[in-house]
Amino acid sequence: MSSARISFDVRLRQAVRAFWAGRLSASDKQRAGGKTDQGNRGMVTSGKTMDSFRNMIIDVVKRAGPKGVVVHCDKSLVVLPGFFRPTKQWDVLVVHNGRLLVAVELKSLCGPSFGNNANNRCEEAIGSACDFRKAQSEGLFGAGAAPFLGYFILVEDAEGSRGPVTTRSPHFVTDPYFKAASYQRRMQVMCERMMQHQLYGCAAVLTAPNDFRTGNHANLSAPTSFRNLLTRLAAHMASEAEAERFSGVVNEGQADYGENSLLDDRCFESDET
Repeated sequence: MSSARISFDVRLRQAVRAFWAGRLSASDKQRAGGKTDQGNRGMVTSGKTMDSFRNMIIDVVKRAGPKGVVVHCDKSLVVLPGFFRPTKQWDVLVVHNGRLLVAVELKSLCGPSFGNNANNRCEEAIGSACDFRKAQSEGLFGAGAAPFLGYFILVEDAEGSRGPVTTRSPHFVTDPYFKAASYQRRMQVMCERMMQHQLYGCAAVLTAPNDFRTGNHANLSAPTSFRNLLTRLAAHMASEAEAERFSGVVNEGQADYGENSLLDDRCFESDET
């Protein structure tokens, strides 16, 4: 029996609820094991909390991508070669005909310690992208591979992430964009700039209060929204599917190569006079 189709907004709300429920469950298990001082650590390291977001990504890949595309999520199968380091583990990889099509990183930033965690997230995101792009340029992801690289981070909407944060730079002036910027704002700027400099095909940040019952959430901007990440991913996969439909020399009288092609004969107006 096939599952019912639901809207993006409903599915995203479900994913947010599942995220907080997963963190709560991980914390309860830690406490049940007598590790009360590591409850928050358990929530942070639980690998299942981002599964609902990952599954939304997989749905888009399978719906928009070429036939025969393979999606990898298991830890042993989401490892890619690097250039400055031997390997890097991602959260979602998509492979087709010996070429990497997609790699996505899924992260969260939750309290109460936003400061150290924010710095770690920035270093991870920037370093991983630089290593990935260099490895790509060296042809390590398959011949002619031009994969979509995506980044998503969910930030807990709390007083500690919303309030202004003082920056200290004793020798040189800090970039004005970061003056009194909150941790939420810092994540937004990071995502915007990583896209601007083409480190990622799309980098998204979503804020959500810690409440597994509601699924409430907010975007900080349209370009850094999770919807935009999935839209760009869908466009990339559609392009790969279109390339799969046709790969050869165009001859006069050749049959249409895709009944449902994005570039079928109904897309263009004739330029003949």
